[in-house]
Amino acid sequence: MDRALALAEGGRYGVSPNPMVGAVVVRGRRKVAEAFHRRAGTPHAEALALARAGRATRGADLYVTLEPCAHHGRTPPCAEGIVAAGIRRVIVASRDPNPLVRGRGLARLTRAGIEVLWADASRRSRAERQNERFRLWISQRRPFVLAKWAATLDGRIASSSGESRWITGPAARRRALLLREEYDAVLVGAGTILADDPLLTRRLSRNPGRHWRVVLDGRLRISERARVLRQPNGCVIATAVRPTHPRARRLAHRGAEIWSLPGSRPGQVDLKRLLAELAGRDVTGLMVEGGGETLAAFFAERLVDAVAAFVAPRLLGGRASPGAVGGRGFRLQDMAEIDAMEIELVGRDLFITGRVRRTRARRAAGR
Repeated sequence: MDRALALAEGGRYGVSPNPMVGAVVVRGRRKVAEAFHRRAGTPHAEALALARAGRATRGADLYVTLEPCAHHGRTPPCAEGIVAAGIRRVIVASRDPNPLVRGRGLARLTRAGIEVLWADASRRSRAERQNERFRLWISQRRPFVLAKWAATLDGRIASSSGESRWITGPAARRRALLLREEYDAVLVGAGTILADDPLLTRRLSRNPGRHWRVVLDGRLRISERARVLRQPNGCVIATAVRPTHPRARRLAHRGAEIWSLPGSRPGQVDLKRLLAELAGRDVTGLMVEGGGETLAAFFAERLVDAVAAFVAPRLLGGRASPGAVGGRGFRLQDMAEIDAMEIELVGRDLFITGRVRRTRARRAAGR
């Protein structure tokens, strides 16, 4: 199963909106074939592994990181292929949360007399974490949201004069670009466009899939000459302004998609509607890159699932220097709490990741 989980990682930069899956065929004590799901629309890991094993599948064991599918999609159902291949036993790491699959794949195997075993809790947890974006998207119909920022040791993302390039070193910046390859969409606020004028493109050529670049611009403040519009395919301007407004028409003329999603206050974009729109376009993961006001808006709506912070061993100081999360701030009892933290040294900078704890949100909702 450890090998199957490692194989599944091969799909990290291109398998979306499908889950990452690895499969290993074992006969006796010998591995005879292995495979992973590479891209949506291509053969699943189980089908590839079985095909590579050939006749050796008769009486063999199959280790797979996700419950085999039992429905016809862009590819045939894997459960039927496993039955036809004569597999004796299937060891599964995690259930598939897809309503079209959930429990049906395993039920089909059991009806055919195939023994089904579960991996231990540790490997089940690894498998579920591996597909956390897919699992949230398929069950809640919204993308998994990662809040990402780069800050100094005293928490500043820019100087009081607005300078932010570069707080972190080259190794950290490359790691941030690798995260962008992993996520289907990246989002920044209009303030980031006005201050830094980023392209927001993928640059490492790891993921050939479509990349959505979203600008949160409630009042349509960005310029028609912004660099993000140089490659308009996949560029979305989410705004509270109606699409017939002259500024909206001018931006649309540059090739951007204008999504008018007014919120409850003037100039505010409805973030939940925005996430629903992205989910409907097969966006399973959204990386929110800033700035501080935009990150604060997502945290305030309890829409952030994980964080990725690059922390440079530098101090900026300054009362007017913005912090990573702006807005009005939160009361102590309402702070976002981060679990499952991991810390890595990338060059001279720290790379800190973690998951946002949900228990406090549930308690608050129940009061």
